[in-house]
Amino acid sequence: MKIVKTYSHLNGLEYLLVHKKQLWKEIQEVIRAVDAEACRTKVSKEVRMQGQLKYSPIDMNRNFDTLLKTRDWKESRVTYWVTDDERMIRQTMTQSAEVQKREIEAAGQSPIMSYNQTDFVKDRVAIEVQFGKYAFVAYDLFVKHLAFYVRDQIDVGIEILPMKSLQQHMSSGPGYYEGELYNVIRNGRGVPSVPLVMIGIAP
Repeated sequence: MKIVKTYSHLNGLEYLLVHKKQLWKEIQEVIRAVDAEACRTKVSKEVRMQGQLKYSPIDMNRNFDTLLKTRDWKESRVTYWVTDDERMIRQTMTQSAEVQKREIEAAGQSPIMSYNQTDFVKDRVAIEVQFGKYAFVAYDLFVKHLAFYVRDQIDVGIEILPMKSLQQHMSSGPGYYEGELYNVIRNGRGVPSVPLVMIGIAP
């Protein structure tokens, strides 16, 4: 695979180039090491593309997973507690999970356990490799990366997406770089309020 486009939101790429140069080099190496043609294994069942070989999101994800984990990128999970009281959420949001639960219960409310999970984190940089439905991309960009940033667990979030030229040779539904770039820019310079690097890839 190759990097076709990058977009730096709130100086995410600039931060990597100055403070995490080796990690940025590693990410580029991983993308180059993914064999796109070896992932062209999915036989389409869609009427207009019946029988055509498509790029398999599962195989591409598996490649990225293997390559990143051999370089010590690890899954990270953050647990937190929520309730239906806006004021209580604001009051407990920045506290540890244990304190959140205790304070919600002390206020006579029912705490509900929730969590955010990201597939790859290393040295305060998070990566999401997203070949799933477009709704998952929005969740990554506007919820997941932001949650880890607000909790001071990452400094930059990275979203790896197919370019349209790759996406059109996958099953219907995945998000793609150009469309998600539009969504981020449409929301204005400060939204989401987390430094991001969007990477568009293609064979």
